[in-house]
Amino acid sequence: MAPKFFGPAALFLASSLLLSGPAFGQQGAPPVTVSPPLQKEITEHQDYTGQFAAVEFVEIRAKVSGYLTEIHFTDGQMVAKGDLLFVIDPRPYENAVALARANVAQASASVELAKRQLVRGGELRQKDFLAQSDYDTRLQQEKIAEAALEGAHATLRDAELNLAFTRVTAPTAGRIGAHQVSVGNLISGGGANGVPATLLTTIVSLDPLHFTFDMSESDYLGLQKAFGVGLDQSTAGGKMKVSIALGTNSDRWRDGEIDFLDNQIDRGTGTIRVRAILDNHEHAITPGGFGKIRLPSTLPYQALLVPESAVVTDQSRKIVMTVAEDGTVIPKMIVPGQIIEGMQVVQSGIGPEDKIIINGLMRARPGAKVTAQLGSLSPRPQGQ
Repeated sequence: MAPKFFGPAALFLASSLLLSGPAFGQQGAPPVTVSPPLQKEITEHQDYTGQFAAVEFVEIRAKVSGYLTEIHFTDGQMVAKGDLLFVIDPRPYENAVALARANVAQASASVELAKRQLVRGGELRQKDFLAQSDYDTRLQQEKIAEAALEGAHATLRDAELNLAFTRVTAPTAGRIGAHQVSVGNLISGGGANGVPATLLTTIVSLDPLHFTFDMSESDYLGLQKAFGVGLDQSTAGGKMKVSIALGTNSDRWRDGEIDFLDNQIDRGTGTIRVRAILDNHEHAITPGGFGKIRLPSTLPYQALLVPESAVVTDQSRKIVMTVAEDGTVIPKMIVPGQIIEGMQVVQSGIGPEDKIIINGLMRARPGAKVTAQLGSLSPRPQGQ
């Protein structure tokens, strides 16, 4: 007979039969590493994007008018409360103080004279040498002189106050902005006659800082239900502790706490404004920057955790591979929770006694045998 030639399909079938023969079956079951799920007390959280803001933001404006004569800071430097920033020409206000003091002296002399006249009038009235009407006139003149003295003192205080306002000092500590007016310019102060006061510069405080963000109504109600108190309180009676990161992609978390919750939900957006406060001792965070905040969304509870790499996705389902006592691989569908410290929280589907394949997952097939080697699990610290 003529020889028969086999096509590619026949060769593939032959190869498969050889691989499934005694020679392949004699090989041992593939090794995998297994571990029970990690049991740990955790607190689930939610992340929100927000913005840093200064606790104190001050616009430095002139309170009196005049020519700017001195600037005593460098743009962008840190200033302390009470530091001298600007000087407005004080000479017109010094003259006003001198005139007010002269008026006080004049009014004091008038009061002294009126008192003496009243004393003499009283003596004359007792001897009936002075009419009652004339005595009443002297009495009223003494009161008028005292009122004039009070007015002169008020004018002097006002003049001294305006003179003090020619030296503009920092009302709070923080970082100062650029000066908006140069030396030699005429400054409008106090908003007199409807003219707005001149903006000289601004100061923002840097430590501590606020972090503001918006939370949906559903999240807000869920947190209230979980904790049973407002967000600006905790179950221990203090403020809710949170973690805040600079930049939306940063993993360096800072401790903070909720210190303000708006008094109503915005009807247009369905959100509520929440604010946290945090320390910024090293001045590493600049007001106006964006970041993210992490709030606890549950009370602490015991949870089962497995590595993220041990979870297999099958369409919309999440599965972990477990190993039975006889070495058989058994897939189990789970209900996943949050990712915490690099570990997947498992809400249901496995028990604390299950042996989860944590290494060698590519060598495991459902229903096949494997050689299980016991390993261990440890969470990844936050920020790593």
